[in-house]
This record gives sequence, C-alpha cells and structure tokens, in this order.
Amino acid sequence: MRKRSFYPKLAVMNIKNNGKFYFPYLATCVFTIAMFYINVFIKTNEGIMTMPGADTLESFLGFGIVIIGIFAAIFLFYTNSFLMKRRKKEIGLYNILGMGKRHIAKMLFYETVVTGIAVIVIGLGVGILLSKLVLLLLIKLLRFSVPFGFTVSGAGISASLILFAVIFVLILLFNLLQIRLSKPIELLKGGDVGQREPKTKVILTAFGIIALAAAYWIAITTKSPIQAVFLFFISVVLVIVGTYALFTTGSITALKLMRRNKKFYYQTKHFTAVSGMIYRMKQNAVGLANICILSTMVLVTLSTTVALYVGIEDILSARYANDISVTLMSPDEGMREQTVKKVKQLVSAHGLKPTNWLDYTALSLSAKHESGVFTADSANYSGVQSACWLMLVTAPDYERMTGEETALAPGEVLIYSLGPEPGDNIELFKMPFTVKRHLTGFPAANKNEARIYAIYCIVVPDETTLRVIYDKQTEAYGTNRSEITGYIKMDIDGEDEKIIDCAKAIESALTATSIITDKNGNARTVTEHLAYVECKQAASADTYAVYGSFLFLGIFLGSLFLMATILIIYYKQITEGYSDKNRFAIMQNVGMSRQEVRQSIRSQVLTVFFLPLAAACLHIAFAFSIIVRILALFELTNVPLFFRCTVDTIAVFGIFYALIYAVTARVYYKIVS
Repeated sequence: MRKRSFYPKLAVMNIKNNGKFYFPYLATCVFTIAMFYINVFIKTNEGIMTMPGADTLESFLGFGIVIIGIFAAIFLFYTNSFLMKRRKKEIGLYNILGMGKRHIAKMLFYETVVTGIAVIVIGLGVGILLSKLVLLLLIKLLRFSVPFGFTVSGAGISASLILFAVIFVLILLFNLLQIRLSKPIELLKGGDVGQREPKTKVILTAFGIIALAAAYWIAITTKSPIQAVFLFFISVVLVIVGTYALFTTGSITALKLMRRNKKFYYQTKHFTAVSGMIYRMKQNAVGLANICILSTMVLVTLSTTVALYVGIEDILSARYANDISVTLMSPDEGMREQTVKKVKQLVSAHGLKPTNWLDYTALSLSAKHESGVFTADSANYSGVQSACWLMLVTAPDYERMTGEETALAPGEVLIYSLGPEPGDNIELFKMPFTVKRHLTGFPAANKNEARIYAIYCIVVPDETTLRVIYDKQTEAYGTNRSEITGYIKMDIDGEDEKIIDCAKAIESALTATSIITDKNGNARTVTEHLAYVECKQAASADTYAVYGSFLFLGIFLGSLFLMATILIIYYKQITEGYSDKNRFAIMQNVGMSRQEVRQSIRSQVLTVFFLPLAAACLHIAFAFSIIVRILALFELTNVPLFFRCTVDTIAVFGIFYALIYAVTARVYYKIVS
C-alpha cells in the first residue's frame, strides 16, 4: 500500500517544491481550458441561433475554437520544455541516487495525471462560471437583448476533456522520450552547460534583413485592397522568417558591433551585459522572437477588431448610401414606373415622408481602364491597378435626378471620376466617345463608399446608346455580363422601427408567389422576388453581429496571445536568473560592487526585455498601410479612426508590458541576488 502511494505523494511534493515553475504553467492551462470551453459553449448555445447574423457569428466562433485548440497544443508543449529544462538536474539527481528511468517515468506519469486532472477540472469550473458573463458581454457587443438562462454545455465539457487529455498524454510521451534518451550526467548538468561564443552568420543576417525589407516593401507599395489580402499573408510569413533570422543572428551581429565600440563597451554596466548577452543570445533568440511575434499579433488583432467595431456607423454609411434601396433586375418597359408608384404609396401608408429620392436605370459593371480606354476585366475585380467600376445612366435619367440639361449629341458623354481622370476622349468596349463635360459630382454616387477601385459614372445620350454598350459588354463577358438594372433610393425621416416595417412591406409587395404543378400532379409554391430591397436600419443589427463577432474573437485571441507573451517572458526571466546567478557572484568576488552588478543587470534586462516590443511596434508601423487597404474591403475607410485605435492599443499594451517587466524583473533580481 505504501509502495502504491509513494509515487503519487512524490509527484505532489515535486509540484509543490517546483511551484515557482509549475504554478504559472498550471494557471495558463486553466485559462486556456476555460477559454476553449467558453468558445464551444457560446457556439453551441441554442439562443445564439435566434440572433441576427447567427450564421456569421457561428462560423467565427468555429474558427476561434480551431485557433485556440491548435494554439493550446503548441503553447503547452513550448512551456513544458521550460519546465523540463529546469527540472533536468533534479531528475538526474534522482537517477544518480538509484531511481531507475522506469521509476522516474512512473513519477512523471503521476505528475502529469495530477496536474492534468487538476487543471482540467479547475479550467472547466472557471469556464462554466465565466460562460454566462462572457455571453452577456457578447450580447452587449451585438446589441441583442434576448435573455439567456444559465446552462452548462455538454459539448464544451466533452470537447475540452478530449482535446486537453490528448495534449497531456502527448506531453507525457515527449517527456518520457527525453528522459529515456538522456544520460545521467547530461541530466545533472541540465541547463548549466556553458555556451560558446556564437559565430556571426553574415548570410543568415542578410537573409533576415532582405525578408523584412521585402515584407515592408509589400506593405508600403500595395495599393489595391483586393491584392492586399493575398499579399498580406505573404508579408506576414516574411516578417516571421525575418524576425527569427534577425533575432538569432542579427542580434549577435549587433552585439558584436557594440563590443567593437570601445567608448560604449568599456563601461561596467555595458561590459558585462553585452558580453553576457553575446554568449547566451543563441538560446535567448527564439524566446525573444516569439515574444516579438506574439506582441505583434496582439497589437494587430486588437487594433483592427476595435477599429471595425468602433467604426460601425462609418461602415453603414459607406455600405448603405440611403435608408431604403430597391433594385430591379432587368426591368421590363414600364416596370420601373409601376414600382415607383407602388413604393411611394407604401411609404405614405406608413406615415413616412421620403427625402433625397432617386430613381434611375443603370448598367453597372467591372472593367479595366488605361488612358481613357475601358475594356473587359475578364477576371472580374482582378485587383490590378487598372481595375475599375463603371456605372452608365441615360441623359434623361440624369436630368430628372439633377434638374440640369445635358444636351448630349450622339457620341458625347458626361463623366464623373473617382480615380485617374480619363481625358477628353474615351473608348467604351471599342466604342469612341467625346467627353463633353467632366462632372464634379454625381447624385447616385456614394461619397462615403470604400474606394476599393476607381469608379466612373458616365452619362450616355439615350436608351439606345445604353443598349448598344450592353450588347458590346455581352460580347466581352458572355453569360457573365451585367444586366441593366433599375434603382429606387430614398432617405426617410422617422423612427427606425417604422422604416424597417416600411422596407418589409415594400419587399412583400414586390414578391410574387405562384403555384406550379409537375407532371406527376404534385403542386408546389414558388416565390419570385421581383426586386431586392435593402434597409440601412435593418442591416444595422446584422452589421453589429458581424463586427461584434470580430471584436469578441479579437479580444479572445488577443487575451490568449497576451497570456502566452507573459508566460514566455516569465520563464525567460527565471531561466536567465538562474543562468546569471553564479556569473554575477563571480563578478562580485573579483571586485565589482553590488551597485555595479545591479546596474549591469538592469542594462541587460532592459535591453533584452524591450527589444521585442520595439520590433513589434516597427512591424505595426510598416503594416499600417496594407491593413488600411484590407479594412477598405470591410467598408472602413476612416484612417484617422484606425490610427487612433492602433496608437491606443499600443499604449495599453505598453502599460501591460511595463507591468510584466516590473514583476518579472523583480523575480530575476531576487534569484540573482
């Protein structure tokens, strides 16, 4: 009986004795499990499906579950490596004192079982307790007021149990393999093996500089938002590769250059710090690069999601130029006039008065523009610099919208440009036209719309010319051609609920149902939408659901990345402290005063600690331009708003980072002293 209880007791004792290393790791496990459970809980909550934008929210949460699961596996393995490195000497001592590797394996097994069960139970408990609070936060972000009862997610519990049980089993197998392959003398030395002075790898340093320069160049020069999405991921990969290369070899090169600077190097606080960092930078580099990459991820994730949520009103204004918009696809002759009459009657019946009324027919399509020549864009929104959007209306419609007389002769057009000016002569699908006048405004153009590509509004003389251009673009695009479309747009003074009800009534009135019978005599009802109705007020709830989901996921992932950053910094400081303890003791023995040792420590810690943050801020500065382009795809074009969100995020993160420094530096000083 005693024999059976020996290993569990030894495991518990080891965890207590190594609390300085174990408890932050266990706290991280608890936090990760709680986050994973909460994400699954919200995704599988029945009430979520009744919310506006539920499908979008569910897909975002599913993405978050996958990210947290993958991140948890990678990060827990990474932090486990810190633990094993610090414990190798202890395990080696057990081995020397007569405990065989089979017995050590038993001890590690019980340690894993004890820690695994403890963190899973506590993590699920914390997740269950916080799930209601987090759900209420999400509801607040989405502006949804339906109450939810307190429930426990069976799917969340089972998914968490399976995922983290597998992770802990794999960690145990990895640790056992390490012990099996290690010799007792290697275990005893642990992490105390001295480091040789690393060589300056010029080629790898140059590669890192080139990779970062290429990433920064892509970020700065990319102008097309469509291209920015694809190129952003390429630049991210280049930044990661360049960061690791420069922290691994570039930092060593920089330190050696500092050593060559005699005025700087031959100062007490710099001499020991620089020489110490040179010898240990090889093992520090990966940790510093990880901190830099994670810090960058936190800053990008939070700044973009906060900007999208704060800028929702700007996004709505860009996406919806009017309160109600009715789109008639390929309207028959007289159909637009009948629809206009019906819409006006319905608006009046709801006690509402329309303003900024517009009704017109237009041909809208994508094209490529080069020096006044408009040709087919075979890729449709190809993302090249020449891609543009054309909107062609007839002179009678333009005159009715503006009250201006155009007096256009055949072959003449008016043009309004939101992009490079095409000149006084243009060509539309091989048809030449003379620009009679360049317009300074256009009533149907949304000035708040995101400028993803250039936009040209062209007024042609009559319906016949519009039909000819339609036939020409049909030849170019085939079945992918754009149709001539009728538009009715208006703003309405009134309460949001009344405007939404009015839009629903218009949509219902423009929906036809018919009953058809197949050859077997089975009847079925077919619904035909004669028009597509958009309402800015009705879309507001869906928009808040989408961008509220972005912010929620951003806060979740940002918290996860921040936690990882804190833990890596903590373990790095502890590892550094134990590595430096004997070295600084020797320095004091050979004549350095305690104050000089403390100055040297401070110089080293500050240099190493804030280097990743400085690099992360540099990455953000260069990435700002390409992120602005990507945000344009989400209809957010308020650059000053995004700038403020980025600066505020960096400031808040900087405060957290400084607090982490204060806490971990204190631990470091205690170990060294």
